[in-house]
Amino acid sequence: MTGDPRFQPVDAAVVPRFADVATFMRTRRHEVSPDVDVALVGVPFDLGVNFRTGARQGPAGVREASRLIRRVHPTTGVSPFELCNVADLGDAPVNPLDKDKSIAQIQGFFETLRENRIVPISVGGDHTIPTPILRGLVTDEPVGVLQFDAHPDTLEELCGDTVNHATFMRLGHKEGWIDPKRTLQIGLRGSRFSEADIQYGIDAGFTVITIDDYEAMGRAAVIAKIHEVLGDRPFYITLDIDGVDPAFCPGTAVPEIGGLIPRDLQVILRSLTGKPIVGADISEVAPCFDPTGITCVTAANLMFEMLCAIAPAVAAGRG
Repeated sequence: MTGDPRFQPVDAAVVPRFADVATFMRTRRHEVSPDVDVALVGVPFDLGVNFRTGARQGPAGVREASRLIRRVHPTTGVSPFELCNVADLGDAPVNPLDKDKSIAQIQGFFETLRENRIVPISVGGDHTIPTPILRGLVTDEPVGVLQFDAHPDTLEELCGDTVNHATFMRLGHKEGWIDPKRTLQIGLRGSRFSEADIQYGIDAGFTVITIDDYEAMGRAAVIAKIHEVLGDRPFYITLDIDGVDPAFCPGTAVPEIGGLIPRDLQVILRSLTGKPIVGADISEVAPCFDPTGITCVTAANLMFEMLCAIAPAVAAGRG
């Protein structure tokens, strides 16, 4: 065991799940510190949407749902809390009345994580948040991106605004923190503003796998393609929860029928265990649209999948 005993999460076999204050996966609440290897972070920001707000409540909802998570992965056997120091670092700072200031604050927070060599797994918040996150994390060469989403997020602007939940992939390409040849967009579907909103990524060099492509290829072939494109160099995972079929995750601002199922995402994320993942996020979780709570439960479980994929490489790098 290389994880510091001080960072061990509350044991559900000893302390009831309903007891005490909710943190992500019942990990210890901690300040930013070099002692932390993997940070579980909330980004309660939803000023970048043009339809339904509510994703600012995502971090709180997923923290509560993550009381269900235990300690050991059932398939890979990874026990992330024994491999490295995992902590809930709270929420990135935001200003609920100022979008631009919030984006700058979020970027500054993730710059601090980078300076302390902490790998973040974030829960948003709308899908604007990868912009300040990756601006804060990427300083040298661009990284690959694995995006699960119903929408390509490659618009130049939305309602006259250039920094929002529909533009971050174009921004990443233009600003140079995304490596287009090592970027995949998986699960795209739904009606489009125009043909250009998906064509931008194709022209830029992204590997685009629509939901129709996904069904035609099959999960195993898609996993093989992911590994081929990403290779063994650093990459970032971003999961818009609307990439999941709303039958499973109705709690999101822009639901699109006919999406990925949670099982497929579990298997794909498990295939990435030990890869050089520089960070990850789950965005667009809006608990107000899901009275059942299953969206938050699904997000909490996918967050655990991300943690179990990330922890072995982090532990090896720190060993």
